[in-house]
Amino acid sequence: MTRTLKTKVLVIGGGPGGYVTAIRAGQLGLDVTVVEADRLGGTCLIRGCIPSKALIHAAAKFDTIREAVGAGKLGISLACEPQLNLGETLRWKEGIVDRLSDGVAGLLRRAKVQVISGWARFSDGKSCVVETTAGPVTITAEHVVLAAGSEPVELPNLPFGGPIVSSTGALSFEQLPRRLAVVGAGYIGLELGSAFRKLGVEVTVVEAQDRILPLYDKQLVRPVARWLERAGVIVHLGAKVKSFESGTLAAEGKDGKLVEVNADAVLVTVGRRPRTQGWGLETMGVDMDGRFVRVDDRCRTSMKNVWAIGDLVGEPMLEHKAAAQGEMVAEIIAGHRRRFDPVAIPAVCFTEPEIVSVGMSQADAEAAGVEIIASQFPFAANGRALSMEAGDSGGFVRVLARKTDQRIVGIQAVGAHISELSGEFAVAMEMGATLADIAGVIHAHPTLSEAFFEASLGGLGHAIHI
Repeated sequence: MTRTLKTKVLVIGGGPGGYVTAIRAGQLGLDVTVVEADRLGGTCLIRGCIPSKALIHAAAKFDTIREAVGAGKLGISLACEPQLNLGETLRWKEGIVDRLSDGVAGLLRRAKVQVISGWARFSDGKSCVVETTAGPVTITAEHVVLAAGSEPVELPNLPFGGPIVSSTGALSFEQLPRRLAVVGAGYIGLELGSAFRKLGVEVTVVEAQDRILPLYDKQLVRPVARWLERAGVIVHLGAKVKSFESGTLAAEGKDGKLVEVNADAVLVTVGRRPRTQGWGLETMGVDMDGRFVRVDDRCRTSMKNVWAIGDLVGEPMLEHKAAAQGEMVAEIIAGHRRRFDPVAIPAVCFTEPEIVSVGMSQADAEAAGVEIIASQFPFAANGRALSMEAGDSGGFVRVLARKTDQRIVGIQAVGAHISELSGEFAVAMEMGATLADIAGVIHAHPTLSEAFFEASLGGLGHAIHI
C-alpha cells in the first residue's frame, strides 16, 4: 500500500546543498522532508572531499615516516621501512565518514526534518514517488528543492568496472595496485595520484590536453609539476586514451605515436556531470542550460516554487557553493529577501603542494580589460614556511588589485597548507578590501598568512622581507 505524505518543502538529495537547505528551513519553522537514496552527506562527505582528504593525509604521514628510514631527516631516523595496513587506513577513513554522516542525521533531527530513504521519481513538478524498503511513498510539496548533485564522467572506451575505477572506487581499493594509470590531470586525478604515489604505488598520468591542471595558470602549477617529477610520477601530455586491454593502457600521443602504460588499475578522472537522469527531471518542465538546470540569481527554475542548487546548476561544482545556495533558498522560501551574488568563490586543489584561487586570475583581468597591479611574495622568504620544510617548493602568494583604486580583484597561492588561508582570501574579496586594508592588518608571526600581508605591501611598492 502506498503511503501519502504532504510537506511544505521537499528536498531531493541529502548532500551538502540538500541537507543545509533542510536544516536552515527547519530552523525557520518550515515543514521539511529530505529524500536521499544513499547515506546522508552526499558525494563530498561519503565518497569525495572528506574521504579523499583523509587518504591524502594518511599518505603524507606514511611518506614522511618513510623518508626517515636510513640517514633520515631533521635528525630523525628509522632503522626499517614502515608498513602500511591498507585495511586499517580505510577503516580509519570510513570512521571519519561515519562520524560526519551520523552528525548530519543528528542535525536534521534537531531541525525536525523528516528523512525518507529511497529513490525519488517525479511525475510532475511537485509530486514524486519514493521507493523505500517499506514500500512506495507518494510525496507532494508546495516547494521542491532539487539538490541531486553530480556523478563521475565515464569514457565510452573505458567503462567503469573491474580494474577501471572512478574516484569512488579508488578510495575503496581492497589492496593497493602496484601500478596505477590516472586518466585526466585535473585536480581529482592529481590529488589522488599524488596520494597513491606517496603510498608507494607507481603512478602514470595520461592527459589529453597539453598541460596539467589547465584551470590554473602555469606559474601556479609549476610547483606541482616539480613535485610530480621529483616523486617519479610519469606524465604524458597531449595523449588521448584509446583502450585498456590485458593490463596495458593505450593512448595516442600528440605526435601520433602510440603511448602504452602498464597498469594494474586505471583511475578515470575526466570530470563530473550533473545527475539529471533517472529521477524524472524531464517530467518537471524546467528549462535547461545545456546539461545544467537553468536558474536565476535566487536559484529559481522556470517552474514556480521549484528550485535547484549546487552541481545541478553549473560551475563551479563545489560543496561550499551548494551549501551557500541551499541556505539562501531556505531563507527565500521562509520570506526573506536574498539573492546569490558572491564576489568570489574560492577553489582549492589539494595537490602537493596545495593551490588556492579566489576571484580573477591575470588572464581574467586581461580579458575583462581591467588594468591590475600584480604582486607576489615567495614562501622561500617566509619564516613559518621554512620552519616546516615548505619554503623550497616554489610556493607563493599573489595579489591582484585594480590599478585605479587598488581594490583586490584576485588572489592566488600555492604552497603547503595554503588551503587554510582560503577563508582569509575570500573574506578580503567579499569585504572589498584594498591593498592598504590588508597591509594595515597586523598578521601574527610566524605564520603563512604573513605572505598575504607582504604581497599586499609589495603591491603598494614597499614589501619588507624581499
